[in-house]
Amino acid sequence: MTHEIIGLMQKLKFTGMRTSFEGLLQAKNTTALSNDEFINLLLQAEWEERENKKLTRLLQNARFRYRASMEEIDYITPRGIDKTLLMRLSDASYVNRAENIIITGATGVGKSYIATALGHQACQMGYRVAYFSAQKLFAMLRMSKADESYFKEIKQIERQNLLIIDDFGMQPLDQTMRMMLMEIIEDRHQEKSTIIASQMPVEKWHEIIGESTIADAILDRLVHTAHRVELTGESLRKKKK
Repeated sequence: MTHEIIGLMQKLKFTGMRTSFEGLLQAKNTTALSNDEFINLLLQAEWEERENKKLTRLLQNARFRYRASMEEIDYITPRGIDKTLLMRLSDASYVNRAENIIITGATGVGKSYIATALGHQACQMGYRVAYFSAQKLFAMLRMSKADESYFKEIKQIERQNLLIIDDFGMQPLDQTMRMMLMEIIEDRHQEKSTIIASQMPVEKWHEIIGESTIADAILDRLVHTAHRVELTGESLRKKKK
């Protein structure tokens, strides 16, 4: 009967349950457990296994450049971090409310790390996240226009609960990039959350985007009600060196 149970668990792909069941059998103290306790242990093991697999899948699909966590953010080095705001954002409830976050500051002050940490936290909460540097995002969309997969890529971006665009504003947008950004922001407005990290202060984004009417429309949807994280101080990378 034991082999039959294990075989059924394997067929049903109850990996966590099977591992826990085999472990309990080897422990040889299952008689001390009530039926309810025994079943609860098996179900809990299966639940944790599935949640771990889901998190791994979400992190892989997000394509972060590196790992980061909210717990490891440096609040000691003076750089104008509002710890209260970041702690409030760490529960990812802003994603449910489709709110945006804008992180600005000079190079090396930790913008990308904070954006990535927020993304990792959202994945842990079960949200779908996509991370792009602005340059790679626009390059990917240009290529997708060439092979006629543009609308598929745009829909894929739209489905993400949280979109992170890093290194925004490194170069002015041309007409094609401007319209791509407008489409992305329009699709996500009041529906999904977006995090933008940029070296350039928001006051200069109008100039970076170009074409006044389009810039106004993008900034109106993206900036005015966003949470703002404005970092100051010297480069952390220089200090580490």
